[in-house]
Amino acid sequence: MKKSVFILVVVLVLFSVAFKAEKQLPVISQNELTAKDLPVLKNEAFKRGEVLTFRMHYGIIEAGMATLGVTEEAKEFGGRKTYHIVGLGVSQGAFDFFYKVRDRYETYIDEQSLVPWMFIRRVNEGGYKIEQDYIFNRYKQRVDVGSGETLPIELNMQDMLSAFYNARNLDLSNAKPGDLFALNCFMDKEVWPLKIKFIGKEVVTTDLGTFRCLRFHPIVQKGRVFKHEDDLNVWITDDKNHIVIKGQADVLVGSIKAELTSYAGLANPISKVE
Repeated sequence: MKKSVFILVVVLVLFSVAFKAEKQLPVISQNELTAKDLPVLKNEAFKRGEVLTFRMHYGIIEAGMATLGVTEEAKEFGGRKTYHIVGLGVSQGAFDFFYKVRDRYETYIDEQSLVPWMFIRRVNEGGYKIEQDYIFNRYKQRVDVGSGETLPIELNMQDMLSAFYNARNLDLSNAKPGDLFALNCFMDKEVWPLKIKFIGKEVVTTDLGTFRCLRFHPIVQKGRVFKHEDDLNVWITDDKNHIVIKGQADVLVGSIKAELTSYAGLANPISKVE
């Protein structure tokens, strides 16, 4: 337990330092508001100050650590306050020597509608680098992908990171095994339909304890990475937080696992079995 507390303190310090610097954000005028209003979705799943830390495994190898957090910022886009959410992924140990990963994702999502205004992606995986800055103009219903190129988007369009936080607010109280939940995500200049299938309720035990969970299959594309469309499994807490307790992906070249190692700043009591 002492080790977990120590790790959490270190993560919180690193997280606050890494994102303390001010960013140059785009200016979006309220005068561009169209006749269509943004959707309204009440957020009960998370709040500012939440930090989740995960341990990543590739097969039996401890490959790295991932952190998801909601900063204390409340930046405005077009006169609307946002949540600033940051995701970090870092390889560790022997895995870091062979395949260095330094990933950073950021999104600014609308407080009232939980749709993104800006998405930032900085990926460095084994020397393969991606840099993306997408600006979602919700009043024009277009996304600026850089170099003067803009593309149309629907009102509830998500990015890679905002999709997770939006989905955490799904009403799962009456979910039945086999139910499908869907939303659209804008990624790499394309619209990707995301679908997750509810499998059922399970009790999951990890190093953090035992939790009542909901199990899902995010539907994946067969072929390049996965053998079957149900090769990805995710267990989330059966409470209003809906945080991931563990995930497992069976890919063509092995198995990847993620497990929650620490959490702080949750908006609701967690479904831990005492």
